[in-house]
Amino acid sequence: MKFRTAVEINDSEKKIELEDHIFSIGSCFSNEISELLETGQIQSLNNPFGTIFNPFSINLAIRKIHLSEFYTEQDLIGYDNQVISLDHHTSFDSRFSHQTLANINAKIEEANLFLQDANWVLITYGTSFIYEFLPKKKLVANCHKIPGKYFEKRLLTQQEIMDSIRETIENLNDICKSDVQILFTVSPVRHTKDGMMENTLSKSKLISAVHEVLPQFENCHYLPVYEILMDDLRDYRFYQEDLIHPNSQAVQYIWEKFGNAYFSDRTMDFVEENFRIMKALEHKPNDETHPKYHEFLENLKGRIALQQTKVKFPIFQKST
Repeated sequence: MKFRTAVEINDSEKKIELEDHIFSIGSCFSNEISELLETGQIQSLNNPFGTIFNPFSINLAIRKIHLSEFYTEQDLIGYDNQVISLDHHTSFDSRFSHQTLANINAKIEEANLFLQDANWVLITYGTSFIYEFLPKKKLVANCHKIPGKYFEKRLLTQQEIMDSIRETIENLNDICKSDVQILFTVSPVRHTKDGMMENTLSKSKLISAVHEVLPQFENCHYLPVYEILMDDLRDYRFYQEDLIHPNSQAVQYIWEKFGNAYFSDRTMDFVEENFRIMKALEHKPNDETHPKYHEFLENLKGRIALQQTKVKFPIFQKST
């Protein structure tokens, strides 16, 4: 007797290898996956524009990075003693335009260089809703807590979503390595502030558009992250207290399915050992002078040194 419906991620013919570069962009779920990649000491870069949710804004970010197109003061606005880019997350806001521009343009340069070596790109869409900033008639990625009277909210049309996805793929195929693999997901985070029916409509438009565009490109694939949480786990015990975001148990479950489908055996072994090392590094003894603790540290240093011999790039730089 079955009591749940398992949703599997199809096994990938191409695998993530130890030296691969993984670029990720999109909603807060991409942050969760990126943090796990970093913990596993995989070369990764996440959200150079900060967390952004809709396909139009994600496409704009990829276009800017592809062209290495820097922002200028004309691209910024001022509000509440902050200098703001409406294309970026609030983490880029600062009191002075030169600081905001320096942060933004440094990330564009970093992302451009990283994408040129990228083997994998993970894109996570969160919503089909978008806001237009009325004073500039500009579609934005983030409202930065500016009063709602300055914005008009609407759903992106199916054509707008599909055009954004298509242009994103074309720009990535141009800048990344010739065999880059692009993985698309729809975030399982529910945008309940939009309304429950509206959230369902928003997610369904994303899923429909992705499935219509991806068959046109051999190197593009869909990861059923949304379906895993909605149909496989399907229980509020896999959500955080806000009943909106998946909890760590759910993220770990999705991560394991992703790893089993996409990691090579060498990469899986490497990542799992690095997870164990990171957990060990968090250990705080009652007595740091105890000989057993020093023995533990020496053993840990040996394990880290062994891992460092397996790759050509530096790892555990923040931990040792």
